[in-house]
Amino acid sequence: MIRKKNDALARSDRALVATMAIIIATGSAAVGASISYNPSTDKSAAPVAMAAPAQAALPKDSALSRLVAEHRCLSEVMYYEARGEGSSGQKAIAEVVFARMRNGNYGHSICAVVYEGAKRAGCQFSFACSGDLVRPRDPEAWSEAETLAARILTGEVRLTNATNGATNFHAISVSPEWAPTLRRTTQIGNHVFYRGGPGNAVPALAEPVVATPASDSSDS
Repeated sequence: MIRKKNDALARSDRALVATMAIIIATGSAAVGASISYNPSTDKSAAPVAMAAPAQAALPKDSALSRLVAEHRCLSEVMYYEARGEGSSGQKAIAEVVFARMRNGNYGHSICAVVYEGAKRAGCQFSFACSGDLVRPRDPEAWSEAETLAARILTGEVRLTNATNGATNFHAISVSPEWAPTLRRTTQIGNHVFYRGGPGNAVPALAEPVVATPASDSSDS
């Protein structure tokens, strides 16, 4: 009976992710390259790369178009910032995005946070201004990022605050000038995480994830 219960839960989880995937696929096809999300409280919008051909127009402010946009933005930031870091590294990047949303000084949506500064010099996430968005993606890695983003947005995967409330990060290969002005919280894989406040760094994780970084990106 325990096995049957676990099997039922597993089927439920798979159905949840599958439903999200269908919604995303349908929305992407309908909205296509025209999709954008511009919250009234923020100045930035998410550029869209490699969108499916438009098949039918959806209202710009429909719930479906917003869901598709938010999923795409979360997928992009996890893919471009941590696609070589495994699920732990990608979830850490997602935590930074949500921490910034809660902070209130970076934007009030996923897309607003991810693409802050994209229309002017000073992107908060380097991939938004580096030209990476127009380069071909690795299909397998992109699919993994999309799936993980969907699971996070549906609640099937819960973020555990592994970064201790971090709002900033950088790759271990760089030493940004802002780092000493913030409080270091942890290291996950090849990224070091920080939150607002003076120095007083804390040790990195005892067994950080080891992976090859996708790029020497940093968040400022």
